[in-house]
Amino acid sequence: MLVSALPAALDGLKLRAELAAALGEKGWADLPARQGAIVRIKAAIGAGREAATDKLRGATGGLEAARFLSGVMNATLAAVFDSVAADHGAAGQEVALTAIGGYGAGELAPRSDLDLLFLKPKQTSAAHDAFVSDLIQILWDCGLEIGGGATRSVKESLEIARENIGERTSMLSLRHLAGNPALAEMLRRKLREEAISSGAAFVEAKLDERDARIRKAGASRYTVEPNVKESKGGLRDLQLLRWLAQFLYGADAFERWVSSGLLTVSDVEKYLRATDFFWTIRFHIHELVEGKDDRLTFDIQPEIAARMGFDDAEAESAVERFMRRYFLTAMDVGSLTRLVCAKLEADHRKSRPRGLARFLPRTDAPGEPADSSFRLVDGRLDFADQADIERDPVLLMRLFWAASAMGADLHPDAIAAVGQNIRRVDEDFRSDPRAVRVFLSILLDSAAPQLVLRLMTEAGLLGQFIPEFGEIVARTQFNMYHRYTVDEHTLNLIGVLRDIENGDLEADHPVATKVIHDIKNRRALHLAALLHDTGKGKGDQCVEGAAQARAACTRLGLPKAETELVAWLVRSHLLMSDTAQRRDIGDPQTVIEFAREVGTLERLNLLTVLTVIDIRAVGPGIWNGWKGQLLRDLYVATRSVLESDASNEEASDIRDILRAQADDARRAFREKLDRVDSDFAERWTRELDDAYWLSFSDADRLRHAAFVRAAKGRGDIVAAAARIDKRRAATEIMMMAPDRPRLFADIVSVLAELGANVVGAQVSTTASGEAFDVFYVQDISGQPYGVDRERARDALAERVRRAAAGSKTRTLTKTARRLTQRAAAFTVVPTVSIDADAAETATLIEASGRDRPGLLADLSQALADSGLELQSARIDGYGERATDVFYVLKDGKKLTDEAEIDSIRAQLLTVLAEEEERVEERARSRGLARARASAGR
Repeated sequence: MLVSALPAALDGLKLRAELAAALGEKGWADLPARQGAIVRIKAAIGAGREAATDKLRGATGGLEAARFLSGVMNATLAAVFDSVAADHGAAGQEVALTAIGGYGAGELAPRSDLDLLFLKPKQTSAAHDAFVSDLIQILWDCGLEIGGGATRSVKESLEIARENIGERTSMLSLRHLAGNPALAEMLRRKLREEAISSGAAFVEAKLDERDARIRKAGASRYTVEPNVKESKGGLRDLQLLRWLAQFLYGADAFERWVSSGLLTVSDVEKYLRATDFFWTIRFHIHELVEGKDDRLTFDIQPEIAARMGFDDAEAESAVERFMRRYFLTAMDVGSLTRLVCAKLEADHRKSRPRGLARFLPRTDAPGEPADSSFRLVDGRLDFADQADIERDPVLLMRLFWAASAMGADLHPDAIAAVGQNIRRVDEDFRSDPRAVRVFLSILLDSAAPQLVLRLMTEAGLLGQFIPEFGEIVARTQFNMYHRYTVDEHTLNLIGVLRDIENGDLEADHPVATKVIHDIKNRRALHLAALLHDTGKGKGDQCVEGAAQARAACTRLGLPKAETELVAWLVRSHLLMSDTAQRRDIGDPQTVIEFAREVGTLERLNLLTVLTVIDIRAVGPGIWNGWKGQLLRDLYVATRSVLESDASNEEASDIRDILRAQADDARRAFREKLDRVDSDFAERWTRELDDAYWLSFSDADRLRHAAFVRAAKGRGDIVAAAARIDKRRAATEIMMMAPDRPRLFADIVSVLAELGANVVGAQVSTTASGEAFDVFYVQDISGQPYGVDRERARDALAERVRRAAAGSKTRTLTKTARRLTQRAAAFTVVPTVSIDADAAETATLIEASGRDRPGLLADLSQALADSGLELQSARIDGYGERATDVFYVLKDGKKLTDEAEIDSIRAQLLTVLAEEEERVEERARSRGLARARASAGR
C-alpha cells in the first residue's frame, strides 16, 4: 500500500510534516501555532481510531484492531515527542518515553488510558522536568488520558518495582517509544533479571494479585454482566497467561509448549479466538459508552450482539446467543489457565493447590489413590494410563469421584484426556449402571458436590453424560433477576442444598433445615435440583423441564414412581414461591388449591426445600426474611391441612378446617388478652374476618391489638405506627382509619413518594366500618425502610396517618420516575389477568409489567377510579418486571360483569403500557437494539 493512501494518523512521517508546517519556526511556545498543531494531532488520532474500528468484522477483528490502534499511538506519540523535544534541546533527547502495562504489550482499546513512563537520566535537571511537563500538557490538550505518566530514573523505577508487585508487572511490559533507548533497555534488562531471580515468589505474587482482582470483579466467571477485561476468564487472564509464558520461558514459550505436548494447536487457537472475541467486544463497549468502561451491561448487550452478527434463533434470542458464546469462551480461558498453572507447578514456580481438600475436613496430604487406574502427579490426579479409557470409558466418570474422595485437583493432562475421549460418552455410557452409580455417588455423597460438578461441566463431561443439563451450559436469561448463567445457578443451588443438609443455614432457613431430614426421597430431591431448569428456552420451562427430567431419570434407570416424583418437582418448582409471594395465604381458596396440588407431606417437604434453594441460589440479595416468612406461613398452613388428611376431602370440608383454625386463633387471642382488657378482646375478635386470623401469627395479632387499643385510648380516629420487623426483613406499618374510597391508593402514593417499596399489604375492614391495614415496606436496597433511622420511620408513619385522614397527597410526576439505562434494554410485555374463581370471597387481579417507582400507586389509583374495594395485595418483583396482585370487591361482591372486567383490564394495561412506550421511544432515540426479557424464572 502506498504511504499516500494511509490516513495521517497511521503515517508518522506525514504527521511529523504536518506538525512542522503548523509550528513553523515559532515552536510550541506560540499559542496559535500550538493550537494548530493540536488540531492536527487530534485529527490523526481520530482517523486512527476510525481505521482501527474498521478492522472489526462481525464477531472478529478485535485483536487486529487493538494492535493496529497501538501502532497508531506509537507513531503519534513518537512524532509529538520529537517535535516537543526540538524545542527543549538536549534535555528532550536525554529522556526516554516508554509504554508500560497493557499498552506496553502492544494492544490498545479506543478509550483506554495510555500507560506511559518517562525515564530521565541519572544526572537530572530542571530542564528535563520542564520538557516532560510540557509534553504531558500537550498530550492532555489533545484529549489523551495518560495513565501513570510518572517521571523517574532507572534506579527509582527499580526501587518502586521491588515494593509494588503491580508496578513491577506494569513495567515488565516496558516498550521504548521515543527518546533515549539506552535508558529503556537498561530498565527492561534489570527488571527481568530481578524477576527471574525471585523465582516462585514472583509468580505466586502475580497469581495472588489475580485472585484479588477476581474477588473484586466477582468470583464467578458466569455473572451475567461481566467485565470483559477484569472478570474471571476475561482479557486480563489471557494477558497474564501470555505474559507469564513469554517472560518465564521465552518469546517462543507457546511454540515450545506445543512441541512438548503441554499445549495443542487447538489450545493455541482457543487462546487466539478468545483474545480476538474479547477485544472485539471491548472495542464496541468503548464506542457505545464513549468511555473506557469495560462492563458488558444489560443496556449494551443487545446492541453489541446485533453489531457482532448474532441473530435470534428459535430457542434463544440474539443477545442470549451472544452471551452464551461469551461464557463458553470464558470456559476455554479457564482450561488454558489450568494448563499454564500446571506447567508453573511442575517447574516449581508455583506452589501446588490444595484443590478440593480446601472444602473438606482437614486431613493429611493424600496418599496414592486407592484405585490403581489413577495416580498422583505433582499433587494432581491423573490417569495411570490413558489407553485404559478406550477399554473402559467409565474411567472418565470414576476420575471425578476419585478426585472428590481424595480432595485432589485434576491434572491438566487428565482434563485434556477427558476432552479427547468425550465422544465415548454415548448412549451406552449414559445408561451403564456403573457410570450411573458413580455419578449418583458424586451428586449425593461428595462433600463438595457443586465443585466436582463444576469441574465436570468445564471438562465437558457432565453436559455429555446428562444432555439435558448440557443444553443449559453457559445459557443466559436476559433479565435483571438472574445473576448467573443457568448452569452456574444450578451448581450454586446444589451447594446451597448441601449447606442446608449440613445445618449451616439453619438461622436463615429453619423450616428447610428441619424437614430435610424427614425427607425419604433424597435422591429425587438432588436430581430435581440438578434438572429443575433444563426446560429453559424451550417454551413453558416447567412443562418442558418436567419432560426433560423424565427422560433423564428414565435413562438413569430410576423406578417409575421416583422418575414421576422428580418430574413433578421440576414441573412444580415455581409453584410454592408463586403461591407464597403472589397469593393471600389468609384466603382459604389459596391453601385449598395449593394443598391439593401438593397432595402429601413428603412432597410438601421436598418442594419447600427445592423452593428455598432455588431462590437462594439466584444471586446475592435475592433471598430475604420477607420471602422466608411468606414461605414459612404457607408451609405451616398447608401442613396443617395435609396432616388432617383434608386435602382429599371436599372443598367445603377444607374450609371448615380453616374456619376452625381461625376460631382457634381467636380463642387463643382472647385467652391472652382477657387478663388485660376482656371487653376489647371480645370486640376485636368479632370485628375481623377469618382472613386476618389466618394471615398473622399470635405475636402479630397481639401487637396489632396493642396498637389499636392505644390509639382508641387516646381517642384517635386515625392512627399509624411503624416498626422494624426483623423476621420479615421489612418495616411494618400499621394504620387504622375510617374506611373510605381511595384509602389504599392514597397511602401507597405517599409510600412511593418517600421511596418506600411495598412488598406486601393486608387490608382488613372491620364489622363497624373501620380500615385496619398492615403494610410491609423496604428501601431500594431491600432493607427495612429506615432500618437505622428511627426518625425516618416516624416521619413515614406520620405521612401515612395524614394520607389516611384525607390530607391532600402529592403524586409522582413522570419526570421523577427515573429509569436506568440497564432496565431500558428490556422489552417487558404488560399483562393483566382477572380471575373471579381464584379466591374465596374476592376477585383476583394480577397486573405485570415494567417495574418502576410509583407503579403500585398508579395501579391502585386505576382500581380506585373503577370503584373497586381492596381486600389485600401482594407485590412481587423479578428484576425489571413487577407483578402486583390485588384481591378486590365491587359493592362488597366479586366482579361478574364481563364488560366491566374488560374495562378494568384495559385501564390497567394502559397504566403498564404507558411506561413501556416511553422506554421504547428512548431506545429508538439512542439507536440501540433491545431484547425481550425472559418471562419465566
